[in-house]
Amino acid sequence: MEFRCRLASPNGEIVEGVYAAETEARLRHELEEKGLYVLSLQPKHAIAGVSLHLPQRQAINTREFLVFNQELATLLKAGMPLVQSLDLLKRRVTSPTFRRVLDDVHEKVRSGTALSDAFGSHADLFPRVYTASLLAGERSGNLDAVLRRYVEYTKIIATVKRKTVSALVYPAILVSLAVGLISIIVLKVVPAFSDFYSSFGADLPLVTRMIVRVSELIRSQFILMLVGLAVAAAAVVSWLTQPGQKARFDHLVLGLPMLGQVARKFATSQMARTLATLLGGGLPLVNALDIAAKSVGNQFMAAQLEVVSARVREGESFAAALEARHVFPEVAVKMAEVGESTGALQDMLNTVADFYDEEISTTMERFVTLIEPVLLVFMGLVVAGLLLALYMPLFQLSSVLS
Repeated sequence: MEFRCRLASPNGEIVEGVYAAETEARLRHELEEKGLYVLSLQPKHAIAGVSLHLPQRQAINTREFLVFNQELATLLKAGMPLVQSLDLLKRRVTSPTFRRVLDDVHEKVRSGTALSDAFGSHADLFPRVYTASLLAGERSGNLDAVLRRYVEYTKIIATVKRKTVSALVYPAILVSLAVGLISIIVLKVVPAFSDFYSSFGADLPLVTRMIVRVSELIRSQFILMLVGLAVAAAAVVSWLTQPGQKARFDHLVLGLPMLGQVARKFATSQMARTLATLLGGGLPLVNALDIAAKSVGNQFMAAQLEVVSARVREGESFAAALEARHVFPEVAVKMAEVGESTGALQDMLNTVADFYDEEISTTMERFVTLIEPVLLVFMGLVVAGLLLALYMPLFQLSSVLS
């Protein structure tokens, strides 16, 4: 990557030029080692500091990130210095984005920056829980144990998500097949039968006439319907991106009959496990609550947790603040109260997270067991009804002809 630089030499001479380097941090470090003062540094293809390249979505592979943290924890526990550990591990990374980040982190740590601050400068790529865990590990002097705890936390959260998504795959496939089959019947089969019946000039049953009218309407307005659906989807996405609307949508989700309970339990589990991880790293409860509020996926419950954090900061107990919001499950509130009174809040929070993870798994299994036969019966009734309405005139025509 090329950068346009404006430099000052030790004797006061101003130099401008274009230099190539992997990252901005590496180039700045190399120039400073040569005794040059960096006055300005920006990408070559930039105007007024704004790059002309289109922004690309960057992401760190979760598996590679976890492997890096596991290996870093192992090297630190073995007694290898942090700078050498980073230098060794960054060479084994295959992702270009992650390698550039580790190059920058390595340079900053070598120049004296804390590891949490080095990773915090790339906050758009890493969760806040991670940087907070690093900070807690640095303060407690037990960074390797904190890294192992974070890896375990991430694996458990990913497992719960994976199980939930896997449980919804088969019902989604059934619904997609039902929609596809009904669309073929309405758009292709019904018009063919309609043309066939119109050649006889006979009166069709009411149900058949209704299906034919619906088919004609859909075929004539198909493009308009697609455009309407696209506009509606864009409007919903635009509404969700407005400040505060995502929290309102998540609040509506919590009110749904069964999905709402699963969403509430998952948010509670995520909150409890995040707090337990941060408290285990030595972070104070108030700071852990602030970070956990940013980590909960449900924005409504995250906002409620921010209120809880403010009340705890004012001196109220954690369990009392949770209970006052009337959002978190009663079991979680009672177990938090027991944890506070016995001084084992971290263990109780882990217990709460395990309890609700098991509850989510059981609920999703029960849901799939119930929804599969219901969907199959519904699909059978709809398809059978459509075919019966289409073939009914054939029976009348055969009786008339006989």
